[in-house]
Amino acid sequence: MHQKSLLNRIVSWAGLIILIVIFIFPFYWMVATALKTRMQIVAIPPLFFFEPTFENFRGVFFTSSGLETNFKFFFKMSIIIASLSTFFSVLFGALAAYSVSRFKMKGKDDLMFFILSTRMLPAIATLVPLFLMYRALGLSDTVHGMVLLYTMFNLGFTVWMMKSFFDEIPIEYEEAALMDGYSRWEAFLKVVLPQSVTGLAASAVFSLIACWNEFVYGSILTTRYARTVPPAVAVRVGHEGYEWGKIAATAFMYVLPVLIFTFLVRKSLLRGLTFGAIKK
Repeated sequence: MHQKSLLNRIVSWAGLIILIVIFIFPFYWMVATALKTRMQIVAIPPLFFFEPTFENFRGVFFTSSGLETNFKFFFKMSIIIASLSTFFSVLFGALAAYSVSRFKMKGKDDLMFFILSTRMLPAIATLVPLFLMYRALGLSDTVHGMVLLYTMFNLGFTVWMMKSFFDEIPIEYEEAALMDGYSRWEAFLKVVLPQSVTGLAASAVFSLIACWNEFVYGSILTTRYARTVPPAVAVRVGHEGYEWGKIAATAFMYVLPVLIFTFLVRKSLLRGLTFGAIKK
């Protein structure tokens, strides 16, 4: 029995290590490519040990260029658009979810299905009508147009996720607060909201990732002044073809803020993803 238990443990650890290597290797290769010269990148067989260089990072962030290749500008646009979209998605999603969770209304199930249906269509299916509408309203290639678009598409997910959290919070807490003289709004802010921080963190992370990585709408509805990094990287071509080193350096710096944000809220995120999984 002891030998069998030891064998199972070895197999489990071996499988876990293999999975970690599979998941980590693409990130490692991206970083390695960013630290290689052009000749090292195209070397055959591939180089796993080499002398690193930061020339690609200097070429991306410290070389003056026009707006079409100014990645510092694209990073700024990504941060502004993703941050504002995430904030508004969580704000309006939490308010809507609380209303659906706490108040009786006719057609609640139909309303929730309608909200969910906004996530059913693929992005490409709504691209043409959105393009025509944005062009008619003058929202194309504007920051507020992209913030509005990403907020709208993340609201359905946020409402459904936050509603499940509010449903798990006993309504007796609010009733006690109301009896103590709190208004409904004060009870929401001081009683309900602090208990749903894990849900807010989880919703914020997923909304941020969805906005941060979005490519289709960004590549069609923006051209210069509101363009984010993903569509900008896709057209990164130099006079010698695709500049893989600079693309990898840009991708690494673009992934870093999301990794840092997820790391900072990791405890709340873990509790949020497992909230309600175990019923008492």
